[in-house]
Amino acid sequence: MSAKYDNLLDYTLSELTELVNEYGEKSFRAKQLYEWLHKKLASEYDELTNLSKDFRKKLAEEHVIRPMQIHDKLVSKKDGTVKYIMKTSSGSIIESVAMQYSYGMSVCISSQAGCRMGCSFCASTLLGLEKSLSAAEMLSQIYIIQKDMGRRVDNIVIMGIGEPFDNYEQVIKFLRMITDENGLNISQRNITVSTCGLVDKMYDFANEHLQVTLAVSLHAPNDEIRRKIMPVANRYSMKEIKDACIYFTKTTGRRVTFEYTLISGVNDSIECAKQLADYVKDMLCHINLIPVNEVKERDYERASTDAIVAFQKYLEKNRINGTIRKGMGSDIEAACGQLRRQYSI
Repeated sequence: MSAKYDNLLDYTLSELTELVNEYGEKSFRAKQLYEWLHKKLASEYDELTNLSKDFRKKLAEEHVIRPMQIHDKLVSKKDGTVKYIMKTSSGSIIESVAMQYSYGMSVCISSQAGCRMGCSFCASTLLGLEKSLSAAEMLSQIYIIQKDMGRRVDNIVIMGIGEPFDNYEQVIKFLRMITDENGLNISQRNITVSTCGLVDKMYDFANEHLQVTLAVSLHAPNDEIRRKIMPVANRYSMKEIKDACIYFTKTTGRRVTFEYTLISGVNDSIECAKQLADYVKDMLCHINLIPVNEVKERDYERASTDAIVAFQKYLEKNRINGTIRKGMGSDIEAACGQLRRQYSI
């Protein structure tokens, strides 16, 4: 038999049903197998105790279960954030982050090994794009972290290495599988997908009718500044991004989150705050203000505390909700913009 996928985690429930039928097994075995893989998080064939040894042997001849392994793990002394350096079966290095809060555990996962978007303040893009991850490789990040931490993952952010919409089909498959009631059944409302603004895919994403939060990495109040720090701005204007965001909100009923990295002398002035307020004033949205995190290959400096507070207060005065994000895990290079496809610590 020629396997559709090398990794068993890549099969949806309907695809598993076809697979078990090809092996001459009854259809209900597919649900049993799916639950072992995606609810009980089995990683070895010996764990699948309600499946026959013969069936397990046949599966093992053509499929592996997990395409990832922990290469190293770093724990922040500041806030307990855990960074996982993981290696794919092909040898690619990616990073994922687990953040523990009073309301639950959030996990930030990667969608690609590397990134080709070229944002000038981000470490993820320094070595370019090596490969896009499969749905199984994205699921594995969640499953490995949940088992290693010994607690349920409550929230997922696809905001690690890579541009999710540059790997659109696999990201959508991942979303449908991680929210499947036969698996971990994580609520769509507890998942955020971040994009630097691939407008065509933003419309496609809206038409998926998922109740997932869309986060747009804006990082500038106008096209001129955005083009200087984000190459994607040469392809899509801020007006095009805004139109796509409005369509997303009308289609899904969900507000959009804008990510705005504050860089000293670049985009942190009150004039920038005014332009940003004018840009979002008629939108259902929230703004995350992110003091730029250190990347040793870059020379950007984070905005001063006074500038950050003044920026936020200007937004609030204009009835725009803006939150200053705490840089979780910055001492282990696990904060926003610091993840990379190279093991460097």
